[in-house]
Amino acid sequence: MVSTRLDCARIRAALRNIDPVFLHTPLYQCDALGNELGCTVSIKLETANPVRSFKARGTELVASMLTDQGRTAAVCASAGNLGQALAWSGRRRGLDVTVVAARRAPAAKLERIQALGARLELVDGDFEMARERAVDIARERGIRLVEDSLDIETCEGAATIGLELAGGPASFDAVLIALGGGAMATGVGHVLKTLSPDVEVICVQPVGAPAMTHSWHRRRVVTTDSTDTIADGVAGRYPIPEVLDDLIAVADDAVLVHETSIVTGMRMLLERAGLVVEPSAALGVAAILEDRERFAGRHVATIICGSNVDPEAYHRWIRS
Repeated sequence: MVSTRLDCARIRAALRNIDPVFLHTPLYQCDALGNELGCTVSIKLETANPVRSFKARGTELVASMLTDQGRTAAVCASAGNLGQALAWSGRRRGLDVTVVAARRAPAAKLERIQALGARLELVDGDFEMARERAVDIARERGIRLVEDSLDIETCEGAATIGLELAGGPASFDAVLIALGGGAMATGVGHVLKTLSPDVEVICVQPVGAPAMTHSWHRRRVVTTDSTDTIADGVAGRYPIPEVLDDLIAVADDAVLVHETSIVTGMRMLLERAGLVVEPSAALGVAAILEDRERFAGRHVATIICGSNVDPEAYHRWIRS
């Protein structure tokens, strides 16, 4: 039995509180991609939904819980995807949602947050600065602070992806998971290590935002002074101790990949799979590109976790 903050019974029960539009997402083998990478590649597509990322699996649980508690407002810090997801889930339940984001976050994500009815407050600096401001707002207004990865609902919502992977028709040798704050990695990892313990759980992070990966390898929290990556969705600097403990329990490995591999992965997903993805969603493909021998001949699943990308930046990257 895997020992983390998560619980498989709660994860299964969570399915009742998540809008079906976010569940049972496509899972399919992509031969064109696999042939080029030298292994069998299956794609778990978490972008074919109203917020174009996996995040709403968690915010659906958070918003449902807040409604049951009679709460009427919430605030979160977001690099973009969590804010959209909380705005969507909150609007559906009549919650007043405030999202704090870095001013330099992708414009497409910020515009979508506002379009979904949330208040948007921008701060100078990065995600960690947005998190500090969100804490202040929660205290000033006496409202619920939603903290991705620390709040167990965000992890157990993401963990429902693991139920779908473990319950699918195919068996995998490894699952590649983008690693940022850790909600998806710990959630999916917990389920796989409980239901399919032989599957290798590999977390992937950019070289330019390595805090959680360094922390996993050293078995203690390691922070960084800054981040430098196009994968804004995973660019945290301060790992959460409780989340790191969960990650240590469920991950078999954590690897770092370079920006050039992320861009190549995005291009390959467009050309071989017909998918427009944000950089974080290409981390799994980038990991295979940088270590082809490790994955040769194996069946690997990669979770395509988001497609909220600025069109101008996207075209610049894939043409580089």
